[in-house]
Amino acid sequence: MANNDNNKDNKMTVEEAGRKGGEATSEKHGRDFYEEIGKKGGEATARNHDKEFYQEIGKKGGEARAQQHDGNTSNGKMSLEEAGEKGGEARAKQRKND
Repeated sequence: MANNDNNKDNKMTVEEAGRKGGEATSEKHGRDFYEEIGKKGGEATARNHDKEFYQEIGKKGGEARAQQHDGNTSNGKMSLEEAGEKGGEARAKQRKND
């Protein structure tokens, strides 16, 4: 966090102002408000993109995750890429039924 001791005018830093503003907004609206706007944003995104869009995101996420790990499937477990792709497909089906 920024230290005001170095600020000769004792003015609030941008970081402090943002944090205080965020805290005040959070206290004013509460958790339900943020859950509702998150849900609305997700629904709007789903309307604007098709199944292939979400499959591609899942695939890219799986590939990125696989690069962080060895992606070894010799132990009979699915690769991280496969898991990401399956998760994306499951979510797409779930959205379709919402």
